Amino acid sequence: MCAALMFALLANVTIVQAFGSHGLNSDARNERSVIARFDRPRGDILTYDGTTIATSRESGAAPYAYRRHYAGGEAYAAVTGQASLYRNTGIEQAEDDVLSGHDPRVRVRSIVRHGRAPGADVRLTITDRVQRAAYQGLRSAGHPGAAVAVNPATGAILAMASYPSYDPDARTTTDPAALDALDRRLADDPAEPLVNRAIGRTYPPGAAFTLVTAAAALSSGEYAPASRVAAPARLRLPGDAGDLPSPGGRCGDGRPTLPEAFRGSCDTAFAGIGLQLGQDVLRDQAEAFGFNDAGLAVPLPVARSTFPAGMDRARTALSAIGRHLDRVTPLMLAMLSAAVANQGVLMRPYLVEEVRLPDGSLIDRADPVRYRVAMTPEPARALTSMMTPVAATGGPGMSAALPDTSSALPGTAVLPGSSAALPGLWVAAGSGPAALFTAFAPAGSPEVAVGVVLEHAPPSAAAPIARSVVEAALA
Repeated sequence: MCAALMFALLANVTIVQAFGSHGLNSDARNERSVIARFDRPRGDILTYDGTTIATSRESGAAPYAYRRHYAGGEAYAAVTGQASLYRNTGIEQAEDDVLSGHDPRVRVRSIVRHGRAPGADVRLTITDRVQRAAYQGLRSAGHPGAAVAVNPATGAILAMASYPSYDPDARTTTDPAALDALDRRLADDPAEPLVNRAIGRTYPPGAAFTLVTAAAALSSGEYAPASRVAAPARLRLPGDAGDLPSPGGRCGDGRPTLPEAFRGSCDTAFAGIGLQLGQDVLRDQAEAFGFNDAGLAVPLPVARSTFPAGMDRARTALSAIGRHLDRVTPLMLAMLSAAVANQGVLMRPYLVEEVRLPDGSLIDRADPVRYRVAMTPEPARALTSMMTPVAATGGPGMSAALPDTSSALPGTAVLPGSSAALPGLWVAAGSGPAALFTAFAPAGSPEVAVGVVLEHAPPSAAAPIARSVVEAALA
């Protein structure tokens, strides 16, 4: 009996040590694991241009030797997240293994070089001036929302801002009671400052989805840039769904060309195109832009932008103009313009440029990769031409037009020091919950694509934010 009990005891110890240790170490109630996480400094988080936005400092409060400090503050909270006593979020969570030094690549190289395993530094793709322009624009607008800027040629995310935000420094307190109170207050705040609206929330795209519908139309071979489309004042929807009105004065004589319908955000024209193409063609085109992909990560997980399935013809018409159950993240909004800007090729968006040891030794570097082929170059060029005058010729997107400082066609906005126009698509969700804007610049050699969403805001409120982000990116 004693031998059997001893065997059972040894077997249980073996099971706990071999198979249960990970669970015990990750248990939030295990204070030893929490103390161990902060017994040495983590790696720094830096912007692409070398600004340190997260670092470790001595805490001066036992038993925790170090705590994180976030110099980026609220402007970067959506990117960095925070490393607190209980959990990590943002890049602190997504890159925890390399920042903490637990990644095998970091551990082996560190021990070989230094005899110890410090955390590695993570340099992001974010550019400080672009990020701050995005956040300041959102804060000045005063509405909840998000702004994202992407390099169309690589997929590098130049800015990812969400408003309202919070101070990550406050959540690194070593006082558990104070942290609990702060977390409860932030979680209960109706403004939802903990939500990263740039990648964690989706919105009805409204007229932004006409980019997808126009791409489907041009790629189908049934439409050309010179094609005239039916744009009645009211479109009778199939079944008993009623009539779809067209915004007054935007559809010309009722037979505009495709570019004229696009520039005027003519609902009845694009709803009619959606009816003719059918939901399967629209869905295939939407998925070519990245819709319905639940696995996208940058490396932060991204909420799925959706185009619905199983619709009747009336709902198909509404989905073709961004209504019904269509949803986009602000990141996807920027990706739409990025695909057009990059001749139809959509690069996979990413946030981490490289990982290095504190001595500068390179551990890992980003390798831009193709994510989707949204369309062939010819439809992409046609869409570029269609987008260019939208923000420049007196339309609703006029507030995004940049000063004309060099020769250009009359009425065309150009960027300071450049002869290239700023292609842009003004997008308002009408009576919906958000105003949206997407654009890319410069037209001839695109360097940045932006997506801006403002909740419960006037339709024109998003355009000035996009303008400030583009100016910062091209400065």
